[in-house]
Amino acid sequence: MVFKKKNYKYIYIFNLIFFTFLTIFSTTNVFGKIYKIDDINVNEPYNLSFQKNNVIEKAFYNAFTELLKKITSSEDFRNLKKIEIKKIKELVESFKIVDEKFVDNKYFANFEVDFNKDKILKFLNKKRISSSIPINKKIFILPILIDTEKNQIFMFSENIFYNEWKKNKKNYFLIDYILPNEDLEDISIMQKKKNEIEEYEFKEIIKKYNLKDYIILLAFKDKDEIKILSKINLNENKKIITNFYNEINLENTTKINETILDLKTSYEDEWKKLNVINQSIKIYIKASIDSKAINTVNKFEEKLLASDFVYKFNVEQFTNQKILFKIIYNNAPDKFLVEFRSYGFNINSEENVWIIK
Repeated sequence: MVFKKKNYKYIYIFNLIFFTFLTIFSTTNVFGKIYKIDDINVNEPYNLSFQKNNVIEKAFYNAFTELLKKITSSEDFRNLKKIEIKKIKELVESFKIVDEKFVDNKYFANFEVDFNKDKILKFLNKKRISSSIPINKKIFILPILIDTEKNQIFMFSENIFYNEWKKNKKNYFLIDYILPNEDLEDISIMQKKKNEIEEYEFKEIIKKYNLKDYIILLAFKDKDEIKILSKINLNENKKIITNFYNEINLENTTKINETILDLKTSYEDEWKKLNVINQSIKIYIKASIDSKAINTVNKFEEKLLASDFVYKFNVEQFTNQKILFKIIYNNAPDKFLVEFRSYGFNINSEENVWIIK
């Protein structure tokens, strides 16, 4: 029994040293990762002048454009001048042709393109353009149409914004919208609240869909003008946006779809603002974990490696009681707490060294 205990002790010490070695040398930062853009479809006439290299370059350009639309604001994207394909090639880490075929003298191909995140961020930084993390998000949206002339409210199938909302989807959009089901109770609530609808908080309706993030879209129609009041709640950040649109005919679905696309672009920009990678901000965080809680340590390191806001980290101290991490974070401390608590960690941040459980 004594022999076994000694052996276990040596094994434990060896594992501690080995784990420390792995942890220290597996530290990384945001610049070691990639941006993957898939489902890029390209076609070219298949004739004597056909060159596959042209198809690949077109795929690179389309993938790069889609990536920029995912990680930059709509205004920054518009201000970017056309990038030469030579420069785009320098940003590509790898690519794969998922599928290819010839149909009616045309060549069709589907691509996956991986971009080097380090190079992309440096490229945008040189142009003084902020980039954000492309995080997909489910959001409940309640579009309500108010005819101010007739003093009427339209919520579901009689509301063109409700009917057309899902039809405006772009590959680079990060937000997936959840529309409400047709509910007579909701209609009754709105009828009672129509005279105070701008101040109403819609709690009775929102709570039915078990989503913390929501947008209440109030479209006030007055003759051929529409004022859109958007009450936005994203990650507990509340904001109200007002948009005005002229010469709107509710029977003109093309015009309505243009309006919806503009609104969705605004909402995408608001979501991106909450996920900006600010390399000028470097917050130093010290976090301690019980060294015996191996599963927690492994999970914590895994999430540090995966986080786009973690610039780099290392193990500063390792004892048989605790592991002390030193982390450089490209955002506010509160953002770190929100991010890592969402992964299930219990974090006590009251002291200088945060305790992770």
